[in-house]
Amino acid sequence: MKHLFCFLLAATLAAGCSQKPPKHFTHEVLNPMTPIKDQGKTQLCWAYAMLAAIETEHLRWGDSVNLSPAFIEQKLALEPQCPESHRGMGATLIDLIQRHGIVGYDAMRTADIPAPRYAFMLGAQYTPQEFARSVCAPGEYVCLTSDANQPYYQEVVIDAPDNWLKNRFLNIPIDTLMRKTVHAVRRHHGVCWESRGHAMAIVGIAHDDNGKKYFVMKNSWGTDRTHGGLEYLSFKRFVKETLAVEMTKEAYLN
Repeated sequence: MKHLFCFLLAATLAAGCSQKPPKHFTHEVLNPMTPIKDQGKTQLCWAYAMLAAIETEHLRWGDSVNLSPAFIEQKLALEPQCPESHRGMGATLIDLIQRHGIVGYDAMRTADIPAPRYAFMLGAQYTPQEFARSVCAPGEYVCLTSDANQPYYQEVVIDAPDNWLKNRFLNIPIDTLMRKTVHAVRRHHGVCWESRGHAMAIVGIAHDDNGKKYFVMKNSWGTDRTHGGLEYLSFKRFVKETLAVEMTKEAYLN
């Protein structure tokens, strides 16, 4: 996903935006987040984004966890349906950690080392599966989409190669999806956002000097970028480009 998104970004700059200075953004809300990671040359932005959303959700509770995308990268070898690109979705990540578990980032920073047999937190020992259930309980998250060609308020399967586990998403109108997302972020919930080319965690809301609204996105391309690893997605682009959003059921219902 990273390479496609970079190509589209480069095309946009080539169209005449490259000479404009970076916009100034005023944060209306910026939720706690773990350190920004770098997915490198992998196409695992979906795993980084969903794990980042889970991490922010726990920070909301006052419970700090920092999770290992490398553990998921390694476990993809056990998934016969996984494409060679290793692309996926936030919903894919939720399924995979229920199946294979998860460990802390410091325990497994790269996929070229053996996966730990246990995870440790607050002096307690867990299997990766037990640890996964403690950070993402079964049924805790709801997966959302908005497709005007499908019936609303029913579950649909997104027709995209990244949805290789054929996960089902609750289909809601885009204005409802926007409202639910804004409400969740303002209440400090972790949210995972996906287009057909990239995935990032939403960690805040901002506006520019003209009052235009943006979601503050935690990207997984490292920190050596204009905004130190954050990106700004306009509400207009959210409406146009959103493929899926994942948040807790608590965030969706309250």
